[in-house]
Amino acid sequence: MIRSKKFAGEVSHAAAPFGMSLLSILVALLLPVAASIQAQAPVDQLAVPPANAQAFTILSTSGINGQGFIWTADDGSRMSRDSIVLRGQVWEMDQRVVPGKDGMPSKLEVRGVNPQGDAAETFQVDGSKATWKSPVDTGAGVYSAPAFYVAQGGTFSGGSQLLLEALLAAPDKSLPLLPGGRARAERLTELAVGQGAAKKTVTAWAITGLGPSPAPLWATAEGKFFGAVGGLGLLPKGYEGDLVALIKAQDESLAARSPALAKALLKTPNGPVAFSHVRAFVDGTHFAEDQTVVVDHGLIVATGPAGSTAVPANAQIFDGAGKTLVPGLWDAHQHISDDFAGPFLLSLGITSARDPGNDTQLTLARAARRAKGDLLMPKVYPSLLVDGKGPNSAQFGAIVNSPDEAVAAVRKAKADGFTGIKFYGTYNPAWVAPAAAEAHKLGLHVHGHVPAGMRPSEAIASGYDELTHIYFVMMEAMPDAVVATSNGINRFDGTGRYAKDVDLYAAPIKRLVATMAAHKIASDPTLVVAESLFVPENGDMSPAYAPYVGTLPPATERGFLQGGFAVPKDLTRGDYRKSFTKLSALVTMMHNAGIPIVAGTDGSGLELVRELELYIAAGFTPAEALATATIAPARLVNAGKTTGSIAVGKEADLVLVEGDPSHRIGDLRNTRTVMMGGKLMDADALRAASGFSGRPKPAE
Repeated sequence: MIRSKKFAGEVSHAAAPFGMSLLSILVALLLPVAASIQAQAPVDQLAVPPANAQAFTILSTSGINGQGFIWTADDGSRMSRDSIVLRGQVWEMDQRVVPGKDGMPSKLEVRGVNPQGDAAETFQVDGSKATWKSPVDTGAGVYSAPAFYVAQGGTFSGGSQLLLEALLAAPDKSLPLLPGGRARAERLTELAVGQGAAKKTVTAWAITGLGPSPAPLWATAEGKFFGAVGGLGLLPKGYEGDLVALIKAQDESLAARSPALAKALLKTPNGPVAFSHVRAFVDGTHFAEDQTVVVDHGLIVATGPAGSTAVPANAQIFDGAGKTLVPGLWDAHQHISDDFAGPFLLSLGITSARDPGNDTQLTLARAARRAKGDLLMPKVYPSLLVDGKGPNSAQFGAIVNSPDEAVAAVRKAKADGFTGIKFYGTYNPAWVAPAAAEAHKLGLHVHGHVPAGMRPSEAIASGYDELTHIYFVMMEAMPDAVVATSNGINRFDGTGRYAKDVDLYAAPIKRLVATMAAHKIASDPTLVVAESLFVPENGDMSPAYAPYVGTLPPATERGFLQGGFAVPKDLTRGDYRKSFTKLSALVTMMHNAGIPIVAGTDGSGLELVRELELYIAAGFTPAEALATATIAPARLVNAGKTTGSIAVGKEADLVLVEGDPSHRIGDLRNTRTVMMGGKLMDADALRAASGFSGRPKPAE
């Protein structure tokens, strides 16, 4: 499911599906669902765990986010119950699974609520027929051999347990899935956890076949489910202290596969490389026809009209007829999930990314692997996420309790090689100015969410260089009650309710835009996130993912149909759509005012071209839209002199695409050859390594 970051981070960090680490993929597959398919079960009528139920804590490195329970009912049903709160987003669900004679689920029922609304889902095997009904789809299939139904939603605790135990019980640790695909379990590593009488050794298993990245789950020596760790963790009560060690062991075991992958996919040319007779996006400003671009020793050494640009006799030549050469794309809002995100992002033409907040130890470990040549990954420009302590704290980054701790975190970020500081919603507004001043003193970029109780104009006055997410720009015009609770669900609900009625050309928005323009305050709108939250109903095919349908595992592609957040009873989906239209108009207004816009997805990366399509719908030209994903973010992180555009002397970060993005920006999805630092990668080989079965559909 693509919007897994909606659970793990922003909504993210609006759901991480690809490069999915354990939690992100299972949360993607087992949690975020929506819409009513029957009368919603009240929370007080959900199953009550018995005293002998196995209890789990749902947590992150910054605190506890909920609890889960699993047990076996008197009739043999496998029961589970989750209660989760993540920055105002609520999951209250139960799940009942009846095992069949073949050991597979013969009946499943999910009840409860999640941020998208009713979580109700059913599955049943009746003779040789299997039927299912989820918040996003209804289907049926022949059931002629044992197969495991992967719920579209369901509980995190129960879904993780049943799938892992079924795989480990299978003779070859492999099972066919419903609605389709096949999952496998491969042993990764083991670790001693617990203390005293509770000490035991647990084993990590990589689950493949659900998404582009392996999803690790931990089992006991008896082959029973132990837990899961990642953006959020699910650990048995009493083992919460093992979270960091489990994350580290899991990451290191997955990373062992990275050197071979880098060696297989990254090729160093024997000499110069020439892209001949291409359409090229030149100097970060315009498309030029029939160009030749020459690369040697990792740098662009010549560019110009094909008829007058010399090609070295020993050059490897790529015929550019019918193709376009663009700078390597940037995702300015990409929370890197694991090593497998590297080939995946590169297959999309993304050669650079800004990671605006992640697990610091994993970020530093990946940077070290990349520097050694052991990891194939876009160049990542990380920001340290800094937040305060509270129920809505971020799962990642540094949690600080005073302005002195905030300044110390900024200094450590600089020492660790971070390029920016990202403040988050529970951070104390009074601490922004001193920490931002220290960040600027050290040459760090300052951006982020706007802390609760603060308006964006106040954040700018306190030192922000950039505002993250378009709904935080709109927060300038929101009622005080929304601003005071903008670190929770109100950053979405409040915006959905009130944005449609905001007059952009009156105070306070007009004044804010003028301030941003005057001080060159940038914006990372993530308009594609706002679209996913406010526009679709469950069952609507997301335009961000439609071109990829048929190329990814069925369990992933069901997520393409997930709708937006549930609409309050006194509003309609039409109201939310009007608010999204107003957010788009605000991006238009900022662009027309000369405010720097950088394209980010806060997703898997698949959404990047859709972000650009939304910019074009907002009035950008194709060249202006492409600049937001190339030269603009490069300049934002002070890398514009060395990369981000096709110009002599710059690093050879380039992408050859089939088609003409100067007229159809969607053609950027048609990657054929990717070059990073002068080294070559075949886009089809990158796709194959990332779990794609083929190329995306061409733009119409």
